[in-house]
Amino acid sequence: MSGTPAQTGTSLQGAIPQGATPQAATLLQVEDLRVSFSTRNGVVDALHGVSFALERGQTLGIVGESGSGKSVTSLAVMRLLDRAGRIAGGRVLFHGRDITRAGAGELRSLRGAAMSMIFQNPRAALNPIRTVEQQIVDVLRAHRPIGKRAARAQALALLRSVRIRDPEQRLHAYPSELSGGMCQRVMIAMAIACEPALLIADEPTTGLDVTTQKVVMDLLAGITADRGMAMILITHDLGLAARYCGEIAVMERGLIVEQGETNALFQAARHPYTKRLIAASPTRRSTLADLAQGAPPPVPVAVHRPPGTGALLELQHVVKTFGGSTRAVDDVSFRLEPGGALGLVGESGSGKTTLSRMICRLIDADRGDIIFLGESIASVPSREFHRSPRRRDVQIVFQDPNDSLNPRFTAFDSIAHPLRRLEGLHDGATLDARVREAAERAGLPVDLLPRFPHQLSGGQKARVGIARAVAPRPRLLVLDEPTAALDVSIQAVILQLLDRLRREDDIALLFVSHDLNVVRMLCDQMVVLQQGKVVEAGPSRAVFEAPEAAYTRALLDAIPHFEPHETAPGEAARIAG
Repeated sequence: MSGTPAQTGTSLQGAIPQGATPQAATLLQVEDLRVSFSTRNGVVDALHGVSFALERGQTLGIVGESGSGKSVTSLAVMRLLDRAGRIAGGRVLFHGRDITRAGAGELRSLRGAAMSMIFQNPRAALNPIRTVEQQIVDVLRAHRPIGKRAARAQALALLRSVRIRDPEQRLHAYPSELSGGMCQRVMIAMAIACEPALLIADEPTTGLDVTTQKVVMDLLAGITADRGMAMILITHDLGLAARYCGEIAVMERGLIVEQGETNALFQAARHPYTKRLIAASPTRRSTLADLAQGAPPPVPVAVHRPPGTGALLELQHVVKTFGGSTRAVDDVSFRLEPGGALGLVGESGSGKTTLSRMICRLIDADRGDIIFLGESIASVPSREFHRSPRRRDVQIVFQDPNDSLNPRFTAFDSIAHPLRRLEGLHDGATLDARVREAAERAGLPVDLLPRFPHQLSGGQKARVGIARAVAPRPRLLVLDEPTAALDVSIQAVILQLLDRLRREDDIALLFVSHDLNVVRMLCDQMVVLQQGKVVEAGPSRAVFEAPEAAYTRALLDAIPHFEPHETAPGEAARIAG
């Protein structure tokens, strides 16, 4: 990693805790860590005696479902628990010193310089009123004296290292002007700025496309190997953990239920929970039935389509330009048949989301036509489309349910909203029945309908988003990365649910994703986009087995396939250094 922006020449010795032993091989020792939170209903124990050790240069993967205690463990190690949380027992030894007893001043010198964290939600972690340059420079200046010009050069080099497009321009951007993937890369740049001895990465690639994900993880793995750094990788992607971690710890309900060397653990898991996670993780040959074992098969609806039935959706030479010269979508054409499933894949910035928003008539195309059931819907301005009778036929499930659900609406209100707006239903038995029907179709327990979004898990919020979209009984469901941030077990259930809705309700799916394995399992057809252009299209299986475009081959090669019985011995440890 010669020339890495982290090569600053600044020693971390000043950041080592007082009384520590920097020569010790064990960098981090967590012993019987217990964490509790004070709530309105009393004290809730989140961790029940977590123990593990991390040596210099080692990468430990912590995997498990939402609520298992992964993030709480990392926040406790960093001493970043909120006011309601406290370390109820145990020790966290960093360089041999128990930092659970460290004061605020000592912790300030540690964070960022000796230990650093990449947070799961970059938009929430970044300061919305400071530019990217200012935030990176803040980190640099907090731990070393550095001039303005040198700090700017260092910030620019860090952005280049995480492969941000047009880094000179991004220096002056605010977080609101960047995509989720770019915000994540800014967070990574800030985390590695001072070359910490310990890097905790909490879902660092969520929202990134597969090629950028590989670049970022290769970067992090290279830095840890070259600098003797240790890394804790928290992830729900077992393929990612298998590729980059030398050791795995599996967490369930605040406990580490299984831990061991990566290949040995995945090839011969002992705990039932670990086996369940492995079964829910897609491989090169997985089917939806494999991932959601035990679920009843869908019952296809009997639909009679006369010969010559036209396409449900057809795009003809669609173009969308931003900023006068940047073509986000460039002459795109494809068809989607009634009841079909088409996957739209490509890297961040390839035009996937822009295209899906034009199809949903949230933004207007500059040129070309969008034909739905034989009539042009592109001719109706987006600001007027809510009055069109076709509005109810085209619904969207957004990428992040946290942002797309109104925090002041209960689950019932969120699902009822399109029924009130599009069908004129008001409070009463009919509305209540339709909301309950949609919730049941989406697999959302009806006893959760009175809850607000903050009272629901990630998987439950995803179901609310799906229930809201299917409530008006649409003909086309546009799904923008609906499973990107979900645990593998929840993802498997949601994918099976979508496939069931498609087959039983005859709903066509336009599935926007950077997860090509998911697209292969769910979609009949695939369209590959690169810089707004279609570079390949065809049946999903054919594209996977024999891709014609070099770009498609690069996307497929970058997938961190999870093959627990085929992982090369020592591969994960080699990458981790």
